[in-house]
Amino acid sequence: MSSTPRSRPVVAIDGPAGSGKSTTARAVAEALGLVHLDSGALYRAVTLLALEQPEPPDAWRPAALADLARRKAVTMVLGSGHGDVAIGGASAGERLRSEAVTREVSRVAAMAEVREFVNGILRSLGREGGVVLEGRDIGTAVFPDAEVKVFLVADARERARRRLLERGRSPEGGAVEKEAAALTRRDDYDSRREVAPLIRAADAVLLDTTHLTLAQQVQAVVDLVRRRYPSLDRVGGGG
Repeated sequence: MSSTPRSRPVVAIDGPAGSGKSTTARAVAEALGLVHLDSGALYRAVTLLALEQPEPPDAWRPAALADLARRKAVTMVLGSGHGDVAIGGASAGERLRSEAVTREVSRVAAMAEVREFVNGILRSLGREGGVVLEGRDIGTAVFPDAEVKVFLVADARERARRRLLERGRSPEGGAVEKEAAALTRRDDYDSRREVAPLIRAADAVLLDTTHLTLAQQVQAVVDLVRRRYPSLDRVGGGG
């Protein structure tokens, strides 16, 4: 961890599934000229590799998956404003967003050895600052010394509505209730797990996005960063 003040910040955005972390993190990075590091994409890459193995998910062993990720060279390559996840030197692309990966990624992300592997990549890339990261334990476990910490929350039904729209589905009928129940179950799982549980850092700013537009929540985070780092160049607007 950094022992001297960074000239550019580490911005840690944590919160439950569907609270808008990823979209907000990308937009904040763009607005401030920082680099977005998608921690979830790294866990998805390890999950993708695990699904290609003959063992069923119930038989996956944490140490074996971490070793597999090292052998298959799961990395994050910094591009223009973001980190691109690669496996064996090739971009993992949309394969990371498959339903199968989405279904099992929480299982993999709860494995201590896998988290150690992923966190090592993130800390290496973000050591000098100038990055925005989102997840569930960025401000508590990955970068407890982050200069700016935000914990996003939103009503479960609103998070469910957003998730359905992201997937191109209509948030009508019982779809919202079903998705909200699934998100609530994941919240409970992530909050209760022994390894890096979903908790708000003591010094994180709580931001409820239930009634905010994307532009408003991005601007709120941008404003927090600018209070601490007023000299950051303005690359884009607040949203």
